[in-house]
Amino acid sequence: MIVLDASVLIAHLDERDAHHDRAARLLAATGTESLAASTISLAETLVAPARAGRLPDATAALTRLGVLELPLDRKASTRLAQLRADTGRKLPDCCVLLAAETDGATIATFDSDLLDSARDLSLSTLF
Repeated sequence: MIVLDASVLIAHLDERDAHHDRAARLLAATGTESLAASTISLAETLVAPARAGRLPDATAALTRLGVLELPLDRKASTRLAQLRADTGRKLPDCCVLLAAETDGATIATFDSDLLDSARDLSLSTLF
C-alpha cells in the first residue's frame, strides 16, 4: 500500500500545480499497488475544490484513482502527540506518518521534510 500525502493529491487534481506532471507520473507508476490517504490528508486535498465549487469532481477523481480513506482510530491521539513531539512536524504530516506506520505502507510525498521524518522513523518512502 502507498500512503499519499496531500501534496501528491493536490498536484494531481490541479493541472496548474508545479508538481502536476510529477504526480501523474508517480500515480501511473504505482501499477496495481493500492493507494490510500489519511482522513486528514483527504480533507486537506479537498479544501481548494470545495472553495471552487468543484468538490463532487474532486471526490470523483479520487474515487477513480481508487484512493482508500484511512480513518484515525480511537487511540490515535497519543501516537499523533508522540509523533508531533518527536518529529516537530505539523499534525497533518503526523497523520501521514501514522497511516504508513499503522499499515506498514510506503509514503509518497513531495514534502522533503516529511520524507526526512519518515526516513528517521525507518518508514518506507518512494523517493
